[in-house]
Amino acid sequence: MDDPFELADPGPPAVAAAREPYLDALNPPQRLAVETTEGPLLVLAGAGTGKTRVLTARLAHLLATGRAWPSQILAVTFTNKAAREMRERVVAIVGPRAEGLWLGTFHSVAARILRRHAELAGLKPNFTILGEDDQLRLVKQEAEALGIDLKRWPARLALWGIERWKDRGLGPDQVTAGEAGELAGGKLVELYAAYQARLRSVNAADFGDLLLHNLTIFRAQAEVLADYQRRFKYILVDEYQDSNVAQYLWLRLLAQGRRNLCVVGDDDQSIYGWRGAEIGNILRFEQDFPGAAVVRLEENYRSTPAILAAASGLIAHNAGRLGKTLWTRGEPGEKIRVQGCWDAEDEARFVGDEIEALQAKGEKLSSIAILVRAGFQTRAFEERFVALGLPYVVVGGTRFFDRAEIRDANAYLRTIVQPDDDLAFERIVNTPKRGLGEAALQIVHRLARAERISLWRAAAKLIDSDDLKPRPRKALAELIAAFARWRDLVDQLSPPALAERVLDESGLVAMWQADKSPDAPGRIENLRELPRGMEGFETLASYLDHVSLVMDLEAAGNADRVSLITLHGAKGLEFDTVFLPGWEEGVFPSQRSVADQGQSGLEEERRLAYVGLTRAKRRVFVSHAQSRRLFDRYTDGLPSRFIEEIPAAEIERILPQGLGGGEGLEGPLGFAEPLHASRFAPVRGRGPSLDARAERVPERASPGGFRVGQRIRHPSLGAGQIVTVEGDKLGILFDKGGVKKVMGAFVERA
Repeated sequence: MDDPFELADPGPPAVAAAREPYLDALNPPQRLAVETTEGPLLVLAGAGTGKTRVLTARLAHLLATGRAWPSQILAVTFTNKAAREMRERVVAIVGPRAEGLWLGTFHSVAARILRRHAELAGLKPNFTILGEDDQLRLVKQEAEALGIDLKRWPARLALWGIERWKDRGLGPDQVTAGEAGELAGGKLVELYAAYQARLRSVNAADFGDLLLHNLTIFRAQAEVLADYQRRFKYILVDEYQDSNVAQYLWLRLLAQGRRNLCVVGDDDQSIYGWRGAEIGNILRFEQDFPGAAVVRLEENYRSTPAILAAASGLIAHNAGRLGKTLWTRGEPGEKIRVQGCWDAEDEARFVGDEIEALQAKGEKLSSIAILVRAGFQTRAFEERFVALGLPYVVVGGTRFFDRAEIRDANAYLRTIVQPDDDLAFERIVNTPKRGLGEAALQIVHRLARAERISLWRAAAKLIDSDDLKPRPRKALAELIAAFARWRDLVDQLSPPALAERVLDESGLVAMWQADKSPDAPGRIENLRELPRGMEGFETLASYLDHVSLVMDLEAAGNADRVSLITLHGAKGLEFDTVFLPGWEEGVFPSQRSVADQGQSGLEEERRLAYVGLTRAKRRVFVSHAQSRRLFDRYTDGLPSRFIEEIPAAEIERILPQGLGGGEGLEGPLGFAEPLHASRFAPVRGRGPSLDARAERVPERASPGGFRVGQRIRHPSLGAGQIVTVEGDKLGILFDKGGVKKVMGAFVERA
């Protein structure tokens, strides 16, 4: 492989033209960000302010003015898509002069460097980059060799701890005893070292190693670091607010030579702290690089003044920010409409009605998005859209009725209503596993074909036959008996009650409760959500007909569809109209984030709200429900504090008759007094608040008696394992969502 530093450019560096076309399209702050080429530079790029245009123009400017060869420019992004689009745009401006740029994600660039110096990390240049399954296999093998109890300390828990250390740039020899704690019986550092040695023995690295090995080489080999510092004359970083500690350390080392580091980001859009992003990296930039220039991009090309005023007013309540105010030259636009609803179904009706009204005015469905805080919120909207015949798509996820666990549950219900439904029976006959091997199922199939009967009837015949061995015969007999029992209940129980019975007695919920995969808690919540969606259906058959309509609507594949997206997944997108449902205390801001992380968690939630508002070009609808079913119980919802934090002048407040206080409501939010913090505390004599009710557990749970390694269950976060104990506060690695800190009173032993 040729040395990328020695790639020949098509010609000598160009001489700067008197007037470059790519500069003409820039406003003054954008142009300043492009032309400030020397020294450290922080570009604070607000939402919709043309960040990509600036990055592209800056790269083109460095090449067009002859400041550097392509191989002397390093540009780092967070996604392959962003890197690809940036490269295409630069090529469109400067042509073949862009060939040879070091442009890619942190991991791809680090991998490229590591392959050039693999031997310094104990590897060969053709090393393999392992995926999670292979990582877990190696961790299990090394844990067993060290005598670690994998039942008490699952491999996934150990791998999580190792990955967190790598994200912080820490090798096994850099982890202190205090940081290691009691994980893996106090052997996690030893396991980390053994795992790293095993990776080297099979000539492999995981994703965390790519940066970690770079750091190790740079620190130990001064001449290698100096070579890269000399050759990377200019460094550009996109989405700097999303960088973690290891990425920050890597950049600092590379930038110490030339100091021509330009980072572009928005501290107000730092929303990935839960996966290791460190907002302090961007907040500390001026301290880390003394003399750094700061350019603020504040002119917005996306949203109306009303939307920007609302978003700016909201985010101003965060203390941990560098500060900027978005503005635009457009017309004032519509105010933020805040709609009070009775419950999730009423909220879905409101959103559906508004979308139909917009559609009647010529609005394309593809220009409309519903941005939710949590995935479970999509079910009510999906149900409503099917009833209205509105095409929709769940962006970055799977539709509710397409999720495997929901298909399994519905297959059970289909078999109750129609035993001869072979597709449904085949799906559930061995789900969960019940000792029916492939040989036994083949016997069922052969009998069904021979006698031209359904699989169900063939199975019923075989339970009285010696054609099957005792174990599979017993399993089939129990399954047939269970369905007979459930059919007897069809006329006695409502569809939701029957579904709950089936979910519990079939073992579907227990199957996922025993599963240790990260997505298991979400699947359990989806199964618990299923009966809620059946409310209002008189018969099980009518519900199943409804589900068929949902599936048929997807098969239609209409390109003009409403988008359903989580707020985290919406970053970087834009729509004419945005609906923001579920703005209630405990839902948004998330009770989990606030309880676990305190003020920093609340500020990240507020940044998430800011991201949601700034996705909209023309109009925003915010809604909240008086009552919402969460965690198998109904809760009284208080409007989110974020609604109060939006300037009153930018809000049009609408409440159903009597909601939130009956007649005589005053003020822009429909309350006689502002929603100060005291309104979010429990009120004596009126029952628990949303926060309290969402977190309540059986009285037998107590804050004492917990120990590291113990399995617990939290009413909203699901199952997990205790990794630290600090008085009444427990650090818990949840099977989905990573480590959170919660009070012991809010969990019970699993």
